[in-house]
Amino acid sequence: MHVKRLTLTDFRNYRSAELDLAPGVTVFVGPNGQGKTNLVESLGYLATLGSHRTSVDAAMIRAGADAAVVRALLRHIDRELLVEVQLNRGAANRAQVNRSAVRTRELPRYFSSVLFAPEDLALVRGEPSTRRRFIDELLVQRSPRLAGVQADYARIVTQRNSLLKSARAQRIKESQLSTLEIWDERLVELGSELIDRREELVAELAAPLRDAYQAVAGVDQQPRVTQRLSIHGAAGDDDDGDAGSGSVSMRAARESTGDGATADVFRAALAGVRRKELERGLTLVGPHRDDLLFELNGLPAKGYASHGESWSFALGLRLAAAQLLRAESAIGDPVLVLDDVFAELDAARRRALAQAIGDFEQVLITAAVLEDVPAELGARLVKIRAGEVLAE
Repeated sequence: MHVKRLTLTDFRNYRSAELDLAPGVTVFVGPNGQGKTNLVESLGYLATLGSHRTSVDAAMIRAGADAAVVRALLRHIDRELLVEVQLNRGAANRAQVNRSAVRTRELPRYFSSVLFAPEDLALVRGEPSTRRRFIDELLVQRSPRLAGVQADYARIVTQRNSLLKSARAQRIKESQLSTLEIWDERLVELGSELIDRREELVAELAAPLRDAYQAVAGVDQQPRVTQRLSIHGAAGDDDDGDAGSGSVSMRAARESTGDGATADVFRAALAGVRRKELERGLTLVGPHRDDLLFELNGLPAKGYASHGESWSFALGLRLAAAQLLRAESAIGDPVLVLDDVFAELDAARRRALAQAIGDFEQVLITAAVLEDVPAELGARLVKIRAGEVLAE
């Protein structure tokens, strides 16, 4: 699959823009702050229902406008598909496929993209929420129905937190909170599915991550990803220090406990932190508190990996995700997007990355300096200035 035409209305600094694209490699080139990243950000939103730069959809609507529209004409072999999303201020977003309304969360069914960006260094060095977002976005791209599971789970956590805070404020005793048990069952049902699906995906990432890391880094090192589960005592987002023995995968935890049901472990964990939850007014265990542990040669990448190794790990994760999507997709390769990534890499990693992405059907690259992009990619150039496409 490739994007044949991209049309933007009131998106970021684009009042109106229309750009024809083709298979192969295209480079959007121009000084910083002109709108190159805005173009590729719009495609990333169609694929993942989110931005790699902001968690607030309204930030992508042009100042003074009430809504922004992203429209992409997609082509796969001899079939064309028009996919569109409208981002609204103060109202629900809307989506269409071939001019027929669909639920916004269904868009990943029709378009697949993997985006590399300087912000990806936070996958290795940043907060747990960044890693959760990575794994959850990939889950939705592979199985779009999980967007609904994720949304329902987040809503349950919010409602449960509200009940816990109310109980804390009114000093309600644990024995009087029968309503909490209702929320607990729904939390366990949805949360267990997310934990299990994440675990399956982590296992599938192992081989492509190893291959991708070695291709980019050019050295024989062993990258590894495991889940750190709060239901087994791993530290949460606002806890200090190492999670210690809680940093285990679900599979390892089952082997050690002999318990084969994630839901049973989840229920026991909730019971164990009930008093603390009432004291703090927060849901303290579940996939919203989990993390991914990235290791390189048996050591945590965060804190031990060099800058170059951290970059190679982040790039390896994205390339591994692209390979998984490519292997199972009925609509062809995901569109690869590299947002100012080559400027962050040394010459050897630039060449290695260029070789790794060269056989994907469509690759879109942004660069402030054209010389940062390896010449062997044979890219088509599109010049961008102040929210306008100047030349192709």
